Amino acid sequence: MGPLPTDDRKDTVSSASSDRTSWPSPAVSLNGSIEPLRDALAARLSVVLLTYNCSHRIATTLKHLIALEVPVVVVDNGSTDGVDAVIAHYPEVTVVRLPHNIGAAARNVGLERTTTPYVAFCDDDGWYERDGLVLAADLLDRYPRLGLVNARILVRDEEGLDVVSAEMAASPVPDRAGIPGPVLLSFMAGAAVVRRESYRESGGYDERFFIGGEEETLAVPMVRRGWQMRYVPEVVMHHYPSVANATSLRHVGLRNTVVNAWLHRRFGSALRWTVFSLADAPKNRSYVRGLVLLTRAVPWIVRERDPIPRELDGDLRLLDERRFRARRRVWTRREQMGRSAYPPTG
Repeated sequence: MGPLPTDDRKDTVSSASSDRTSWPSPAVSLNGSIEPLRDALAARLSVVLLTYNCSHRIATTLKHLIALEVPVVVVDNGSTDGVDAVIAHYPEVTVVRLPHNIGAAARNVGLERTTTPYVAFCDDDGWYERDGLVLAADLLDRYPRLGLVNARILVRDEEGLDVVSAEMAASPVPDRAGIPGPVLLSFMAGAAVVRRESYRESGGYDERFFIGGEEETLAVPMVRRGWQMRYVPEVVMHHYPSVANATSLRHVGLRNTVVNAWLHRRFGSALRWTVFSLADAPKNRSYVRGLVLLTRAVPWIVRERDPIPRELDGDLRLLDERRFRARRRVWTRREQMGRSAYPPTG
């Protein structure tokens, strides 16, 4: 499943190079021979930036994205802090202003404003290195069933490796498609390069999930349709995380991961994931609000439940087991109300 809620999640692991794999540099082909890149990146890839009330930092992000020399679409998710005035200083970008915040589904709007076959998603607190995007486009060109490439995330000026990147590099899921790289069954929404076709075929983000662990709600529909996802550490995202919106979204994230399990997982797996998620979540006001949302979601689950094939469920259980082994004791799950229980989302 997607990244799990924790109250003491570290942003980074000790080494930014600990998950380097055998992926070639952008100047080397996959068979090891030196060859010029097929660049023309602007014709192949666009960037969609999702922002919400981040006028204080979006200028830095925009400068980095414009330097990539690719089309950039900024989706303002109903901001009220004057971010539109900041964006107006950058006429190079296309701006879509939404009347209200629709969560992760705003990325669907951004994708529909692009014309390239590949789209790199990012949030307003991070940006990509250009060479990595070229490599991502080359890989998507080479492997027609590769639907998504997840970048390696380096955190803040120290460029520490994000803990989720380390988990992705150590993925235990076997490859059955002949595509190199660690196999993923979920991803990080603000560090993913997608094939337009795979995203649209899988339905994009469902507005009902809003935001908070939304990646798994798209990842399972994508994988069950036969699209492949890979972690490619040569694709680099620089991330300067903020917890500004995290405390208000924890209950939504709890609801999302459990609802997603019951919509897609087989009964035994869904039950185990539910027990784990509820036991592992901090017991506070957000927990109670999450339970209320879960209760309201029961008719949704009953109406739309469609269990995945056994093989895919077995792959997800491999990831479950790794997370179960790392679980802390329930009785140590105490959290002050002001601390974040979910990965930063804005």
